[in-house]
Amino acid sequence: MQLKQTKNVSAILAAASCALLGTSVQAEDNSEEWKFDTAILYYGETDRVQLVEGVFNANKDFGDEHYFNGKLVIDTLTGASASGAVAQSGVQTFTRPSGNETYTVEAGETPLDDTFHDTRVQASGQWTQPIGENYRISGGLQASKEYDYLSIVGNGSLDMDFNQRNTTLSAGVSYAFDSIDPVGGRPVDLSSMVVDNGQFDSSEAYQQAFDATRLQGSEQKDTVDLLLGVTQVINRRMLMQFNYSLSMSDGYHNDPYKVLSIVDQQGLTQDVVYESRPTERTKHSMYWQTKYALDQGVVDFSYRFATDDWDIDSHTIDSRFRYNLSETSYIQPHIRYYQQNEAEFYNPFLSQGTPLPEHASADYRLGKMTAITLGLKYGMQLENGNELAFRLEYYQQTPDNAGFEQPGTLADEDLYPSLKAVIAQVSYSF
Repeated sequence: MQLKQTKNVSAILAAASCALLGTSVQAEDNSEEWKFDTAILYYGETDRVQLVEGVFNANKDFGDEHYFNGKLVIDTLTGASASGAVAQSGVQTFTRPSGNETYTVEAGETPLDDTFHDTRVQASGQWTQPIGENYRISGGLQASKEYDYLSIVGNGSLDMDFNQRNTTLSAGVSYAFDSIDPVGGRPVDLSSMVVDNGQFDSSEAYQQAFDATRLQGSEQKDTVDLLLGVTQVINRRMLMQFNYSLSMSDGYHNDPYKVLSIVDQQGLTQDVVYESRPTERTKHSMYWQTKYALDQGVVDFSYRFATDDWDIDSHTIDSRFRYNLSETSYIQPHIRYYQQNEAEFYNPFLSQGTPLPEHASADYRLGKMTAITLGLKYGMQLENGNELAFRLEYYQQTPDNAGFEQPGTLADEDLYPSLKAVIAQVSYSF
């Protein structure tokens, strides 16, 4: 995003301030025509999840700083997802979430359920307008639906400009209601996976055993997000922004498709159980961003520190440099670095003979890791005034052992495989 004239700065940075809450504040625009942004994105992990996403975004300036923003997102996900079970020296058999089928994983391979697929449709609308000379309010709704997940979000924000509109204070709040209805029902926390290996006398006996590990009906999660921010024009070339956000969620936090292996002293799996996470989570986040306009482009640098009561601390450094090749074209290199430690209840596996903990998860997303993104974007303005852009990025996530000993044969297995992905996007604005 390029720097605009000084009088437009506070509106632009207010948009960034509200991004965590899903709101949208439009920069000043003298045109009252509809403006549209479209994009097709591909995200592909090596041997894992593949995603194709389409985005259609519409903006309308109704005059007198009254703005409407609407967005429609449709994406499809297919491929294989890591279940959380550990690799073994022999073949493993697992039950699919529906309970109707089993699948096998070869020796030495990370257990992946290759039937992962879903389609998500998300629609949102946002209205922004001034109230008085130096105040703006914004409010919006967002709904997202997947096969087993429904999310409805409402948000509102208030911005105040002062110091000749060189300083903007922002405050926002959002409330999200999520409903989760997993395929096959919700697994009972830390219950054993039932696998039909021929030990059941009939299909009815297997079904009864499977049903005993499941709870029917949907579960809910409520999330409240609060945000406070300040945006300051430092000089005619530099903007700076600081945000603090608080997120409090209550309800069902489990991933119903994640499991843990219980291993003996030789590292051999004796049981597989479904994960259990706390029903509450509180997050704090501090964010700093600086934009600096050069003669030939814009430097954008940001840092975020986040912490929560699950004991996950994370650091994110993000940098973009938009360099204008000409009056109608630009390139934009992108570098992002992310690092986090593990959650207090994260375990890559559980040990046989020890009492089950209250909470446990082997989800690598809750473990110790680093991740880096390297990318490049090229954009150009066409003869008709519309813009076409191409983006290509490489993403690598590297999990790390947080000090867990790997007994027996597990010492020879890669329990923390890295994840590599390619991101490609084509966007068109008119």
